[in-house]
Amino acid sequence: MTEILRQKLSDSKAARWTVLGVVALTMFCGYYITDVMAPLMDMLQSELKWDANEYGIFTSAYGWFNVLLFMLIFSGMILDKLGVRRTGIIACILMIIGCTLKYYAVANPDVFTGTVLGIKSQVVAASIGFAIFGVGVETAGITVTKVIARWFKGHEMALAMGIQVAVARIGTGLAIGTAIPLSKTLGSLSAPILLGLVFLCIGLISYLVFCVMDRKLDTSLKDIEEEPEEPFKIKDILFIISNKGFWLIALLCVLFYSAVFPFLKYATSLMINKYNVEPELAGLIPLILPFGTVLLTPLFGGIYDKKGKGATIMAIGAILLIVVHFLLSLPINYWWFAAILMVVLGIAFSLVPSAMWPSVPKIIPQNKLGTAYGLIFWVQNIGLSGVPLLIGWVLNKYCIIGEKTSNEGIVSPLYDYTLPMIIFTSFGILALIVAILLKREDKAKGYGLELPNIKK
Repeated sequence: MTEILRQKLSDSKAARWTVLGVVALTMFCGYYITDVMAPLMDMLQSELKWDANEYGIFTSAYGWFNVLLFMLIFSGMILDKLGVRRTGIIACILMIIGCTLKYYAVANPDVFTGTVLGIKSQVVAASIGFAIFGVGVETAGITVTKVIARWFKGHEMALAMGIQVAVARIGTGLAIGTAIPLSKTLGSLSAPILLGLVFLCIGLISYLVFCVMDRKLDTSLKDIEEEPEEPFKIKDILFIISNKGFWLIALLCVLFYSAVFPFLKYATSLMINKYNVEPELAGLIPLILPFGTVLLTPLFGGIYDKKGKGATIMAIGAILLIVVHFLLSLPINYWWFAAILMVVLGIAFSLVPSAMWPSVPKIIPQNKLGTAYGLIFWVQNIGLSGVPLLIGWVLNKYCIIGEKTSNEGIVSPLYDYTLPMIIFTSFGILALIVAILLKREDKAKGYGLELPNIKK
């Protein structure tokens, strides 16, 4: 008797890596807009008269709807109900709408001349656009993570997630490195945002390509008569929130990312104010961080796939985070010293995500993954919205130590970043404690976080 060997489409190496490429491109486009305003803090102060507190309000807007309206939790539930195709398309459209509003607000200061609740109306409009965009990009992040978990189950999942993170970091790095030169060359603060809007349209087209391939995966699953996933039920939320391992990963996520992404929002200003780097070059030192992750995140993900030790990898990353932020708080004002620390922070920034995201499917079943990732991203967004607001307030209230004058003769505040760096260090310490508790929980419950991902 002749046996016919049937495979699902995701068993094809070419197919699953092609899928990774197209969804990673979508996230690259999203992350460019996420961080494109980060290097422009000093230019916003000098040209649009935004102070540090207003910049902090704008930066915190990323998580307004995600956190206060629980949009990320709903997004996770919608993802488990509607699937990755429809949810991803909705996310891409939201990113484009939000970015368009943000671009219009920054490009047309004459239209927004009044105040709303004591805040410049331009800041409010840009913030609402950023908040809408934040819902879209975070929903896209949840969706793409579930896409990878679906297509790489039993294969190189951590490596694939690491590569996706690395490609997204290229978007972050490109934004940080090019925003100031692009703005100055074109004579417009809104120019980098317009470029990002073009990227988002490309990202939507890329995701539509994925949708075609994912439909073919469904067909291949029917051909081999594989059992479909159990449909998601509302009561499944109780399963997730009663899981201690899930909450430890969620806490580790918010603490770690609160010490990295909000730091990046202020890193260019740190280089200008503390290390006396010229504004045109100040974005290049923080640029080391995201570009350093491009090779390292997939590398560490590959190690996790083959060797395991996921919880240990996360703990090492937290230790490096503490070391970097503490040293940045010291009165050592050499630019090369800051550059070395960015390299080390890049290593930490590669270690934790490479192990953290692939660990969630070991704790939570596939049909509940969208909601689980949504809850984690919601917790993460509490930090991503609250911490920039905190840092902006601290800088404005406690850290102005004088004034500086640009080459164009524009006067702006001079900041001492010691206190903000101590705050970031504290987040690192708490992240290490949680990583140790997670390792202990894994040993007790047998989740397999220390075991390899690839099934032989």
